[in-house]
Amino acid sequence: MSLKSFQSEIQEIHARELARQRGQPSGTPASAPRNIHSKKIQILEGSNIVGEPPPPGDVGVEDEVEAVLTSLSIHDYDRARTSVAQLITGSKGEYIFRIGCRPPHASLFVGESVSDATGWSGVPRTGVEVTSLQSAVKKVVEELGGKTSVLFETVDDHHPRATLLLRLPPPSIELVPEVRCAVVGNVDSGKSTTLGVLTRGPLDDGRGRARVALFRHKHEIETGRTSSVGMEILGFSTAGIPVLPNIPPSADADVIRRDKLGWDEISAQSAKIVSFSDLAGHERYLKTTLYGLTSGAPSCVILMVGANAGLIGMSKEHLAIALALSVPVVVCITKIDMTPPNILNETTKQVVKILKSPGCRKTPVFVNSMEVAVESSQTFAQHKLCPIFRVSNVTGEGLDYFRTFLNLLPSSEADTETFTVDQPLEYSVTDVWSVPYVGTVVNGILNSGSIKTGDSVLFGPDSNGHFQSTVVRSMQRKRADVVTAEAGQCVALALKRVKRAAVRKGMVIVHKSDTPPKAVHQFEGQVLILYHNTTMQRNYQAMLHCGAVRQTVRIISMDNPEGILRTGDRATVQFEFITQPEFVKVGMKLLFREGKTKGLGVITRLL
Repeated sequence: MSLKSFQSEIQEIHARELARQRGQPSGTPASAPRNIHSKKIQILEGSNIVGEPPPPGDVGVEDEVEAVLTSLSIHDYDRARTSVAQLITGSKGEYIFRIGCRPPHASLFVGESVSDATGWSGVPRTGVEVTSLQSAVKKVVEELGGKTSVLFETVDDHHPRATLLLRLPPPSIELVPEVRCAVVGNVDSGKSTTLGVLTRGPLDDGRGRARVALFRHKHEIETGRTSSVGMEILGFSTAGIPVLPNIPPSADADVIRRDKLGWDEISAQSAKIVSFSDLAGHERYLKTTLYGLTSGAPSCVILMVGANAGLIGMSKEHLAIALALSVPVVVCITKIDMTPPNILNETTKQVVKILKSPGCRKTPVFVNSMEVAVESSQTFAQHKLCPIFRVSNVTGEGLDYFRTFLNLLPSSEADTETFTVDQPLEYSVTDVWSVPYVGTVVNGILNSGSIKTGDSVLFGPDSNGHFQSTVVRSMQRKRADVVTAEAGQCVALALKRVKRAAVRKGMVIVHKSDTPPKAVHQFEGQVLILYHNTTMQRNYQAMLHCGAVRQTVRIISMDNPEGILRTGDRATVQFEFITQPEFVKVGMKLLFREGKTKGLGVITRLL
């Protein structure tokens, strides 16, 4: 039983259940795009191409772009303005606009020279046309109140072409699009340093200057190891420039730590926010890392690999978990300034080998030019590509490509398959605090629906499986006050008259109704054992991660004739929560572990 076919089965069950819970028969248009999408992937896997130029489905958009360029070349600005406005609003406030031919992705991503390649698509333009059209597009977008940034431009090539980013400022802080990225990797692979350089600006000194700003505990500063899930945000302005504090490059660690922009300031200046959860690399903190990956619903996982050490220890573990949860992966090889060339080559070879192995089946794409960064950011998730960045936080080499890539990633809320606004409210709690003069505050993600301040809601289940009512007193998103929030966003809610002890991680918040949701003690799931050194039988206990739920479960029965499970077995197993009932739904993915044991599965029935 291979992991890949089991994963596609899980995906099918998950999709089917989602469609059923949203009350659509699985043949209706709302769930149709997913099937087209999977068919596209099957065709791609069959022919083994690396995301060729856009399939006929995007022809409408391509025609739109050509229509804009045609209107501009005959100076028909009004028509161009209307078309540009449609393009930008149709793609959630930002659009990647290409002028001239587009190189074939197959040769671009393999790293060959594209000028002699065959298979170019789009309308060819001369260098003069490319330049004049650029300024015309810029003028039109500025009239709409937006900004244009040139991502990539080449005029003296055989194929003159340019790629622009057109972006409108978001109408309010509530609507700033957000991309959630989880950063993982082995101890000392440079996770916190890279984030420190990206979010603060000044380069590292090779002695850990950049990472000090990210640490939250005294013991982290002393040992240099992250032990908690650190959250950092990087804002990009309408013009596509990173929003950074004004720190001189020569500043020492204390200045970098002190001079940081507040999250509310970053949100106010940004047109897009990338939220990083800096997960711990050390083996002792694996459960924290796992929780961050399952509960944080990241759009992509950034796997950091130290060039001097290679893919060792926990990196493989983290990569396996990301693949098991089917989250797209981006690899970032750090410390290339201090690594001898022969060792850097070995590390690169090793990363490529692991990515191409039967367990991963990803196509590695080395990002060595701005064009590759732009094109891969749009297609890597669908086409099983894995972009590889080689960066140095001391010299700053390769960081520009990485920033551009992050700036162009599609926002997490735009994933309407996972997050639906027109469904009833469901909000999962991932963190709980008690804030002086405010009371109990919960942080989490809206899985569906929308919420506003003053709403009456139910939270639970408590240890008896009951739900209690409360009112949302106030709301914050990225530490800036907001009044409404929609599916896919990460917000903090202050709850009225609720004791801190009454709320815990893994609870859900739903709108008040006559029929509160039902909490379950036992459920049945299809599971695949990824690794276990002996056998599992009845009454075996393990820690289960399922969305924001994290609790010990016990196996009460299984459909295996021998009554035992070993590595590589798959079975239908009935689980029971040990301490208290939880709110889970059919179709949710689950991971369970006990020490090194890993199992992966999907909930098929609630008992």
